[in-house]
Amino acid sequence: MKKKILICGAGGFIGGHLANHFLVNSEYELVCADIKPEVNWFQIFDKNKNYSLDLKNYENCIKVTEGAEYIFNMACNMGGMGFIENNKAECMLSVLITTNLLRASVENKAKKLFFSSSACVYNAVKQLETFVPGLKETDAYPAEPEDGYGWEKLFSERMCRHFTEDFGLETRVARYHNVYGPLGTYGGGREKAPAALCRKIINAKLNKEKSIDVWGDGEQTRSFMYIDDCLEGTLKVFNSNFTDVFNVGSDEQVSINQTIQTIEEIADYKVEKNYLLDKPKGVRGRSSDNTFIKQKLNWSPSISLKAGLEKTYKWIFDDISKKDKISKFTKY
Repeated sequence: MKKKILICGAGGFIGGHLANHFLVNSEYELVCADIKPEVNWFQIFDKNKNYSLDLKNYENCIKVTEGAEYIFNMACNMGGMGFIENNKAECMLSVLITTNLLRASVENKAKKLFFSSSACVYNAVKQLETFVPGLKETDAYPAEPEDGYGWEKLFSERMCRHFTEDFGLETRVARYHNVYGPLGTYGGGREKAPAALCRKIINAKLNKEKSIDVWGDGEQTRSFMYIDDCLEGTLKVFNSNFTDVFNVGSDEQVSINQTIQTIEEIADYKVEKNYLLDKPKGVRGRSSDNTFIKQKLNWSPSISLKAGLEKTYKWIFDDISKKDKISKFTKY
């Protein structure tokens, strides 16, 4: 009998890619769940059991976890900086998803649950300058995470730890650092910076515009991780014997201005930058310290920012270039 894997948030960006990974592996029976109607999932999976339901509801969690040995919780209400700074309560309600999935996993005797956390858990004091030292896993405490979204992730990490201690449920946790790539959102307010910047430069090129809007002064820094690296790191953490929290992120720290320059080179199109200093900017600087995951799992991301952006740019360009998309995204 095939092992049953449940992916919660399978209609989203990372969850969709993870579901596709398991879908091509005949060793597993795949079950997918997401709050969105199936027609709105980023990737459609028609060869397995799919559920469109709200996992903040405990009974729904009981339903989808029935018979599942392994559970990946990729579900949460989140988006780019504009979304998480203006929807803190909505972001924090995602703690109900994790809490109810943990309870249902114990009730239905699942073997292991993976929780997708975030670099937003890290102490803000360590992210006040542009180019800062990479954040180590221990830098989450003393706690001062991103308000709203970061607190939800940090609390959920602790819930996983205590469900392991109190109920014997195996849990694994990875802190993702700014994941990007094809088959995700690139407009509407929930997109991350790489997708947003690709979209803006593509629209400028298609419409022969000279400038794009940039939130902040462009000197804020991040490390961006391509989706293929994210999946590989996720499976490394999940399949390990370690219950420690791991960073899963790139240590290639770049400014937003540098990211724009890389996309300009890919697009072969230069733009002027209109800096909007009153827009949400997040922390001043952030990147991943990968010392711990290298030591314990002998792994770190391998795809460069430019290589990942080339693939992402091409997918967004092809998608936007469709006649029904050009007018839809030129205004943002």
